Amino acid sequence: MRLTSKGRYAVRAILDLTFNSNGRPVRLQEISERQKISLHYLEQLFRRLRKGSVVKSVRGPGGGYVLARSMDDISIKDVLVSVGENINPARDLIGSTDLKSDTVEFVLTKSYFENLGLIMQEYLTTTSVGDLIRKARGTQELTKAASAKQEAAQAPASQPNVGQGVGQHVGKARDLS
Repeated sequence: MRLTSKGRYAVRAILDLTFNSNGRPVRLQEISERQKISLHYLEQLFRRLRKGSVVKSVRGPGGGYVLARSMDDISIKDVLVSVGENINPARDLIGSTDLKSDTVEFVLTKSYFENLGLIMQEYLTTTSVGDLIRKARGTQELTKAASAKQEAAQAPASQPNVGQGVGQHVGKARDLS
């Protein structure tokens, strides 16, 4: 399997659309600006994605694209197949009319890559757009929490802690008694 820019860009664009939709259509111009993907190229990809029933277009003011189905009902395989990506690493071996196709090595190689293809197909089929969106949101939350924790850890070093002085005086008062 050789994943081309077509497949990578299609997945990125679908994730961007899903992440930024909030129930409203998203314009390709917005995706183009955020993802740094040519608008013309996105138009070509979205034509294919629409034919593949991954997205649907909404016309008129405020129009754009929305997912054609729930994000949990759209697999990464759906996206890749819609734009014409070859997701079978054994495709060339299966149809080969190689003269040495009866050798043990050829049969083992063919079998190995057919199995790899099945595993890849299953992974792409069982990973939904929703899975990746939830993972991205979880990563964002972890990043926000880590940033807040880091800021809190740095705060005492930059600001004097008023409570620390009070505790020192109380300790001295006990020593005097």
